Amino acid sequence: MAIYAECPICHKKQSLRNRICKCGEDLVRAKRAKRVRYWISYYLPGPGKRQRREAAGLSLDDARAAEGKRLAQRRETPHVLELSLVNKTVKELAAWYLDLPRVRTLKSAWRIGYNLRALCEVLGDKRAGDLRPEDLERYQEARAAAGIAPATVDQEIQVARTMVNRAFDNRLVDGEVVRVFRSVAPMLSSSNANARDQVITHQQFLAILRVLPVHARPPVATAYYTGMRRGEIFSLTWSHVDMAARVIRLAADQTKTGKAREVPICPELHRIFSGLPRSINVDAVFLYRGVPLKTLRRSLATAADRAGVPFGRKAAGGFTFHDLRHTFNTNLRRAGVPESVIMKITGHKTRAMFDRYNTVDLDDAQSAVARLSDHLQSSDHSSDQDKKRAPGKPGTP
Repeated sequence: MAIYAECPICHKKQSLRNRICKCGEDLVRAKRAKRVRYWISYYLPGPGKRQRREAAGLSLDDARAAEGKRLAQRRETPHVLELSLVNKTVKELAAWYLDLPRVRTLKSAWRIGYNLRALCEVLGDKRAGDLRPEDLERYQEARAAAGIAPATVDQEIQVARTMVNRAFDNRLVDGEVVRVFRSVAPMLSSSNANARDQVITHQQFLAILRVLPVHARPPVATAYYTGMRRGEIFSLTWSHVDMAARVIRLAADQTKTGKAREVPICPELHRIFSGLPRSINVDAVFLYRGVPLKTLRRSLATAADRAGVPFGRKAAGGFTFHDLRHTFNTNLRRAGVPESVIMKITGHKTRAMFDRYNTVDLDDAQSAVARLSDHLQSSDHSSDQDKKRAPGKPGTP
């Protein structure tokens, strides 16, 4: 095994004894300034001379520690070194990951591909084993400088992290690659830092519903009265709607979480469904001129404008179609429905995700304080009654 120093100017890997690189760079001064990256070189066990080089950081002590670690692995667990031989580029890993059957069949496969393409445009030609936390941090800075939202950048890194974890399970990368992706801090301080808290009132909903085109009213009402996701609504078929039992039965392949669930149909939505025409040739519930609906953004934006309700993420206080899911969660909570029941209806797997869709506003806070005041007054009244009923002192009637 051997340790090499990489010139920060020409990137030539050379002996530690060299004081001046062939390009003229002063390596002694560069080492003191922590500008020299160290590499370890060793041969893998087994037939044939298979040489492997790994970056070992900007410290000679770290390089010596890495050299000792690999030497011990070569003697005790040589199969670990075999993993380090497989060193695909980020672009190759992305192609492999997107081709996995489990990934291809996901409803979010298009979004995963979108996120990985953004990453590959910057880091695609780099070998995964050569990546360092600073590379990913520079990527975050570059994306932010380009005007990309922090939540989007965090999502891109998270998708890449999932890809690397799967690659590690399949022995395509080693643990060092996993560690690099895990060490990068998200741009948002918490998972809920970018959570939307926009809900609409019942009066706003009715105002929008009145001015919507006839074909757009049923799916919007379904979002408001069930809290179903947009994809679940537009892929809904009559075979999943049990009008007699007043329940929508979503199959596992229809939900984001991959778990089947049942969504109750309230009386208002039951009346809307009862009035919907059914196509002989198409089983979809929501149609427009005989074709299944896919989106309502333009119709909803126009209706919101006519109803005087702000619409869109860029508008102050504007709501989106997905905010109807927020509204459903919040309305159920305000109606006193237990959180466990709400999560079962909406399909939230974790409390953290439920909290993103449950909005507590000023009215809720004032209502809570009013209930506390009533409780305290009730307690004071009960205390006064107890004092009046208390027995008198000895010798008094």
